[in-house]
Amino acid sequence: MNITISGHHLEVTPAIREHIQSKLERIMRHFDQVIDITVTITVDKLKEKEKRHKADINLHVPGKDIHVESVAQDLYAAIDLLMDKLDRQVIKHKDKIQDHKHDPVKHLPQNLGMADTDEGSLSSFASA
Repeated sequence: MNITISGHHLEVTPAIREHIQSKLERIMRHFDQVIDITVTITVDKLKEKEKRHKADINLHVPGKDIHVESVAQDLYAAIDLLMDKLDRQVIKHKDKIQDHKHDPVKHLPQNLGMADTDEGSLSSFASA
């Protein structure tokens, strides 16, 4: 699994990197088949008092790419919100994978229709 953490208009400090990696451990608990993770953190200066922190993540899993983004006033709040959204999406993807592994009806054995006649013949032997 490759993890890439980058900042746009922001230096990624070891504290931010550690916070992101600790939050990603929760995602890995739910779904461990992750191939690649790319996290981008951005700071947009709208006004001096209004700084908007944006975090987005691309998660590459077998069969699907999951993209989530979040915006908040605080960088750590944006990361926490991002991980909550990602957690819900990963659980949803995992449920879809697990639900669709049933065999289709056309691939069921053909002997199911003959099971009734076999039971009838067994009951006639039992009564004799």
